[in-house]
Amino acid sequence: MQVKLIDVTMKFNDVVAVYNLNITIESGKLVSLLGPSGCGKSTTLFLLAGLYKPNNGSIIFGDKKVNEIEPENREIGMVFQNYALYPHMSVLKNIMFPLNMQKVPKKEAEKRAKEMADLVRIGHLLARKPGQLSGGQQQRVAIARALVKQPKLLLLDEPLSNLDARLRLEMREEIRRIQQEVGITTIFVTHDQEEAMSISDQVLLLNDGQIQQYNHPQYLYNHPINIFVAKFMGNPPINILETMVDKEAKKLILTSNEQQMMIPNKLNIQTIQDEKIYLGIRPEELFITSLDEGALQGKITYVETIGRDTLIRAAIGDEPLRVIIPPDTKIKIGDLVGFGMKEDRIHIFDSTGRNISQQLT
Repeated sequence: MQVKLIDVTMKFNDVVAVYNLNITIESGKLVSLLGPSGCGKSTTLFLLAGLYKPNNGSIIFGDKKVNEIEPENREIGMVFQNYALYPHMSVLKNIMFPLNMQKVPKKEAEKRAKEMADLVRIGHLLARKPGQLSGGQQQRVAIARALVKQPKLLLLDEPLSNLDARLRLEMREEIRRIQQEVGITTIFVTHDQEEAMSISDQVLLLNDGQIQQYNHPQYLYNHPINIFVAKFMGNPPINILETMVDKEAKKLILTSNEQQMMIPNKLNIQTIQDEKIYLGIRPEELFITSLDEGALQGKITYVETIGRDTLIRAAIGDEPLRVIIPPDTKIKIGDLVGFGMKEDRIHIFDSTGRNISQQLT
């Protein structure tokens, strides 16, 4: 089922939680609502669920406006952050509960519940109570209960937040598998950009109730529309260096310590209107080079190796620079080194934070 939000605004007294939201979610896609706490992602989910009514705008399911339709009549399934399972009921009865409320005959309800249990791989746990299950197993019960009604839209409100790191990884893969197997339109709320990037067809990134960017997750990572998107997508985060433009010398001058950086030939800085701009470069797009060749010089302040990656931090004047290097690189805290950049991976942001890189090529 296709979902559309047209000019949707939601206010709580004088607080605007969602402002003028316009998006289309295509049928069968998994879309993540991503952003920091308070950005409006859960409010958007509750608007879709019918738990909130928008002050303005239209919510369209398929070709039907659902603004005034109650949650129980919207053909949705919802999984909450705390799963909301009934502790006195068995797994089977928890999954059957929505069908019992719909007065589905017991034999059919039991058959459908067992099919859903098999889909989420808990068919062997049907006689247990929620208290006898792990967090991941409880989550599977909640997903099975949401899907047993055969909804047209599945809504997931931060379903992984109560799980440990290893189980989060396993369950996000399972959610993607289940969603693709069922083929249901799914909206997944998270504050974790790694989760969103790993399972989503598209990511809707919100801040202060407004859309920042809506596209494929890798597109947001590679082509951030502004500094907020650039900083939010990626771990470790992108390096943002405040610079001054020297058009005559075709150089950028680092504001913190007046280091000079050559401008890549492909960038026409003559068209830049602002005197102060920001250069963005991701840690994996930097590399160590000799001091006389390096576009930047900095002293190593931190070295951390985690598995296959080594992350270093260097002080470039007052600015910290994060760089991912091969783990066998010989380097230690206190070393003065040069850093080169992959020129085709540089982002230039104007004084308002807007990405103007494409305009300069």
